[in-house]
Amino acid sequence: MAFQIKSDRKETENKTIRFPLELIEKIELAIKTKDVTFSGFVIQACEYALENLEDSSTNE
Repeated sequence: MAFQIKSDRKETENKTIRFPLELIEKIELAIKTKDVTFSGFVIQACEYALENLEDSSTNE
């Protein structure tokens, strides 16, 4: 399944994270015409990555 950006608001907690400037620019470009915040995009991307994470024990 391909990653799709969706509008979503949830209860949150602040965390500090550093991003390479080039990655920030790419994310901002991707969300420019979407109804999603930078944080919302990062949350969705992390959820997608976790849902699609391969179990390394099955790849040996």
